[in-house]
Amino acid sequence: MVGTSGSGKTALAHRLAEELGYPYVELDALHWKPDWKSAPDDEFRPRVTRAVSGETWVVDGNYHKVQDIVWRRADTMVWLDYALPLILWRLTRRTFGRMLTRQELWAGNREDLRIFLSRDSILLWALQTYRSLRRTYSAVSDDPAWTHLTVVRLRSPRAAAAWLAGYSTTK
Repeated sequence: MVGTSGSGKTALAHRLAEELGYPYVELDALHWKPDWKSAPDDEFRPRVTRAVSGETWVVDGNYHKVQDIVWRRADTMVWLDYALPLILWRLTRRTFGRMLTRQELWAGNREDLRIFLSRDSILLWALQTYRSLRRTYSAVSDDPAWTHLTVVRLRSPRAAAAWLAGYSTTK
């Protein structure tokens, strides 16, 4: 499950994993350490390798540094390709909700206003990565390394809901 931050990857991936009865893997949980420190590659990559070593799983996340590990073992890539204004609205609403509830994320980290308004802001990140992620995922079908992947491009939350509703373990 890939897409810009705030597109709904986590929610949809989690629901899909439940529907299929597959393990759910959240790359953010494997990547973030306390105090918003990134796990070094020599720690992150083995974590991801272990997480996708089983026969079945649903992964949520866009980390380029482990893309080769995940995509090599995947058979399907679900891309949430929503309009930027919708993503920014959802991201803002989610972030402020997390700040208000003091929701613990990964490794004890919490979002706060200081981070939201800094150079490390998730909104700024979404703005900076939106176009490059769209280019990357648009090119997947043309890349010989990824011809084994079925790409499901969902352009709206309604399309995602319809796709998930039509998906069952009998498919």
